[in-house]
Amino acid sequence: MRGLSLALFLRDRLLFIIVALLIIVLSISMLLLERERYSGFIELGTIYYFVVLALFFLGIWLAVDYLRQRTYFKQLLDAIKRSEELQATTIVQATVTMEQKLVAKMLEEQNRAYLNELGKYRRQQELHNHFVLQWVHHMKTPVSVIDLLAQEALQQSEALQPEHKQLALSVQEETDRMTRGLEMMLYTARLDKFEIDLHVKQIALHELVRSVINAHKKLCIRHSIFPRIDGEAFVETDEKWMTFVLNQFVSNAIKYSKGKPGAKKLMFQLESHRNGGGKLTVTDEGIGIAPHDLPRVFEPFFTGENGRATGESTGMGLYLAKQVCNRLGHVMAISSVLGESTTITITFEPRGIHILAGESDRRES
Repeated sequence: MRGLSLALFLRDRLLFIIVALLIIVLSISMLLLERERYSGFIELGTIYYFVVLALFFLGIWLAVDYLRQRTYFKQLLDAIKRSEELQATTIVQATVTMEQKLVAKMLEEQNRAYLNELGKYRRQQELHNHFVLQWVHHMKTPVSVIDLLAQEALQQSEALQPEHKQLALSVQEETDRMTRGLEMMLYTARLDKFEIDLHVKQIALHELVRSVINAHKKLCIRHSIFPRIDGEAFVETDEKWMTFVLNQFVSNAIKYSKGKPGAKKLMFQLESHRNGGGKLTVTDEGIGIAPHDLPRVFEPFFTGENGRATGESTGMGLYLAKQVCNRLGHVMAISSVLGESTTITITFEPRGIHILAGESDRRES
């Protein structure tokens, strides 16, 4: 750091040093001319003495000036190294020259203006999230009422004509889709405050998978999709967030399998590791994902060929699932064979979220 700051100082003073040396050379030339003109008037030792004295005072001035500004250069290099931090410009405080003080003042004003704009944006984002949450909660009530009316109509199916029964089933299916869409909006808004709504504990993953399948059993029966759970696993995770992730997997499996004729399987393979971790593998028998779309399925709003073909994809389900798994310390991966199946794997690391939090703390420090 010291060598770098000295190099920057000397580079900044290079023009001054060259001019000073030119003046010394010019002075020596004039003294030599005077010595030739008036022989014996100026001795050669005097010229040597002048050169040594001039270089000595030049070196002394450069050394003193460097000592005055050494702290400034160190702070400047430190600020550049930490330029990703919002308060990096406040590191530079040891200004010496008027030019440095003016530059520091300008950076301070720019930083203040930037923080003010950032604060405005954050307040707007908070208001937007608040509006989304309120809107979702208000919409849940009418959707629930419509679902209840559809259920009552189906309970009286004996008195209904076949087309009315089919209509009630369609209404119920659409209300389920609306409910899942509202839940996705709710979880998207909550993702920024993930750590506030987090409760990690050891859960029976197979029981959680079974409850998610039961929530989708009507659609599975209607579209001839037969879920199966193999194995058991006890893992450390957040039950509510993992329920949201599993709902995305099952919804996608139904969405992209219902168009295929015949019976389809939806396999859940669970493995429990000795070190306290586990593994969940979800495999459907849907239409699969094109190889060129596979690397981008975790990007927000990316729908790919399947989304354009079905028209039901939002491009947010797998993105949100990936974000949730990352923040919980789980590893999520996907593979697919076009036209045959799609497999999603979640690896639950032992104490994964605590390891993730420790890495975040080290990055912040």
